[in-house]
Amino acid sequence: MKAYVFPGQGAQFTGMGKDLYNSSSKLKDMFQKANSILKFKITDIMFDGTEEELKQTNVTQPAVFLHSVILAHALGEEFKPDMVAGHSLGEFSALVASRALTFEDGLRLVAKRADAMQKACMIQESTMAAILGLEDNKVENICSGIDEIVVPANYNSPGQLVISGSVEGINQAIAKCNDAGAKRALQLKVGGAFHSPLMEPARVELAEAINNTRFSKGICPIYQNVTGQSVNDPEIIKSNLISQLTAPVMWTKIMQNMIADGAKEVIEVGPGKVLQGLFKKIDRKFAVSSATI
Repeated sequence: MKAYVFPGQGAQFTGMGKDLYNSSSKLKDMFQKANSILKFKITDIMFDGTEEELKQTNVTQPAVFLHSVILAHALGEEFKPDMVAGHSLGEFSALVASRALTFEDGLRLVAKRADAMQKACMIQESTMAAILGLEDNKVENICSGIDEIVVPANYNSPGQLVISGSVEGINQAIAKCNDAGAKRALQLKVGGAFHSPLMEPARVELAEAINNTRFSKGICPIYQNVTGQSVNDPEIIKSNLISQLTAPVMWTKIMQNMIADGAKEVIEVGPGKVLQGLFKKIDRKFAVSSATI
């Protein structure tokens, strides 16, 4: 069984998507449609922008989404997933690629999500940190013992947990994780505390947009971030998607469940190879690859 997975924010790179744009008129039309929907030329930034320009949340999220979704579209008949999943933002790419959402609606939701998250980040200074080489329950206990907002945000793989919260809370957690024997505990260069209670204003704003968008039953189950379980019911998908901004990404559970449910091969669709590396941490012999046209 083939599992197709879609990366999230952080996988962007200068020049992304240019090869797709130049490969066919149909793909070029999709990029042009995106420029029209977004009301700015995201193609200019994707193809020729600086690293700094690409890092802006309102650019990064639609850029990674576009690269992933248009690449999946370019695969044509070859794209036959038995299951899909996407890491954080990548969940929207997975939903569009598996036809639970239209391309246009998916892009509008991603743009709304990026804008809402950017606004939420401006309300309070906040950040995230990666904790490596410490058991999940130890990190969870450290977070819960701090009198600040600091929570587990991304369960990326066994021994790799990203935490999210106020700057003071994250600083305290880093110190305590180091004392507890973490191999590394480092603050990430991100604009805010994604997948934490500090994203509540963004969740409320995005919820309205999601509730006003039509979702369909996809061509295969999607393993969702909030539960790590496979879903194909449009109403449950919407509910989980609304919860996603303030809930942790259960990526370890997603990988374990995909493999338990029969996945024999994982293909990453979009920029980078981060998700392939995470699957390798579950099973070093697991077959992983990047989608190519």
